[in-house]
Amino acid sequence: MRKLTAIFIIMLVVLSFVSAKLVIWSSENQIPALQKLAADFESDYGIQVEIQQVNFGDIKSKFLTAAPAGEGPDIIVGAHDWVGELAINGLIEPIPFLPDKEQYYEVALEAFNYGGKLYGVPYTIEAIGIIYNKDLVFDVPKTLTELEQLALEASDDEVVGFIYTAGDFYFSAPFILGRGGYIFKETSAGLDVKDIGLSNQGAIAGGNLIKSWFDKGLIPGGPNYNLMDSLFKDGLAAFIINGIWATPSYRDAGIDYAIIPFSEITFNDGTTPRPFVGVQGFMINAKSSNKLEATEFVVNYIGSYEGQYGMFLGERRGTARADVFAFIEAGAGPELYDVLQFSKSASVGTPMPNVPEMASVWGAMGDALGLIINGQDTVENALSAAVQKIKTTIGN
Repeated sequence: MRKLTAIFIIMLVVLSFVSAKLVIWSSENQIPALQKLAADFESDYGIQVEIQQVNFGDIKSKFLTAAPAGEGPDIIVGAHDWVGELAINGLIEPIPFLPDKEQYYEVALEAFNYGGKLYGVPYTIEAIGIIYNKDLVFDVPKTLTELEQLALEASDDEVVGFIYTAGDFYFSAPFILGRGGYIFKETSAGLDVKDIGLSNQGAIAGGNLIKSWFDKGLIPGGPNYNLMDSLFKDGLAAFIINGIWATPSYRDAGIDYAIIPFSEITFNDGTTPRPFVGVQGFMINAKSSNKLEATEFVVNYIGSYEGQYGMFLGERRGTARADVFAFIEAGAGPELYDVLQFSKSASVGTPMPNVPEMASVWGAMGDALGLIINGQDTVENALSAAVQKIKTTIGN
């Protein structure tokens, strides 16, 4: 592993005689790869790294309780959308430097940026993509218009040409954000939560596109996740939108599927849809008495090429480093197809906003999309009302 300056190394060596250990809270999935990196760190510095398994859904809540009291771990493995809440409460430490920063996907670094500071070292990214049944679709669409045509050709009394959870903003976001809508305005200082772009002309264009799929009868009324998932498993849906978590069950169902990343399909003007990107990474407890050691481990062990490649081998999820991705892609076999395709989709996406105000967006936009796809209001009115709801909630 690459190390820091000689002075930094000397300080770590001295600290190794007085520091008991580093403690990491991690879910089960990361532990095998972390054990190897922890052993390397202990071999280099004599500092023990204890990895404590915590259910992923419990890490943030337990950390919010433990850290203010000066307890809990030195490092947590978590999602980028925790950053805003943890940073506001002064519970995570900014990352002071990141070697090979240019090798990280910009979307991965942006995800852990809050108020102009980097608050974590990302290691994996994920996003949704378009999945199709190769027994029903015989050409790969390059544009959404082509997808519509192929979906209509595949449709009959039993087969649904295109279905996805359109009323869920997470799944419809690619078509709204890709046309120029935005949630909170990006500025040099971070996200401006008072500037909401979910009813601008781009968002309206995306909303009209989604509405047109229902007006044409391309997507059946009342789509929901379970219906979409069941139809695809039964071989009765040509195109769907979903994530890598779903593909094992499609393989088990015997579906011969393929994935179209959003990087490889466009609107008619050549621009791409922009899915939400989820990023996971390593964050340092701001209350830790071992911040120096934690920084060395996170920056130069987790953050190194070898560390990131090791994390990939342990989890087989999309990597945050472009050079690691290039190496994996060059030698990838069929078993890595899903990982690579969804990683490509993430490369053109936008990080899910990591500010607490994002909580007000989901319900408001879900309500708006419901009105739009059910023909109960115009796109303009529904989106304008959603923005007003978000502003009111944030204001309160």
